[in-house]
Amino acid sequence: MVSQFTLYGDRAGQRRPSYIAAAAPELAKGLYEEFSEALRKLGILVGNGVFQAMMSVELVNEGPVTILIDSDKTF
Repeated sequence: MVSQFTLYGDRAGQRRPSYIAAAAPELAKGLYEEFSEALRKLGILVGNGVFQAMMSVELVNEGPVTILIDSDKTF
C-alpha cells in the first residue's frame, strides 16, 4: 500500500488542485497505518511503502476507471 496525498485535491474555481484541506501529515500517517492494520486483520497480505517518501511505483491498471466528482460548490 502506498500513501497518495494527491487523492484529496480540490480544483474548485481554479486551474490546479489545492491540497490545503488534506489531513495534516501526523493525522494522515495514523490513518494510513490504521487502514493497513485493518486490512491485515481481514487476512489481506499488505506491503507498505514509506509514508511521505518519494517512491517509484510500477503497476498495471485494469479498467475501466471510475472517478466520482461530487460538490456542493458552484463552479
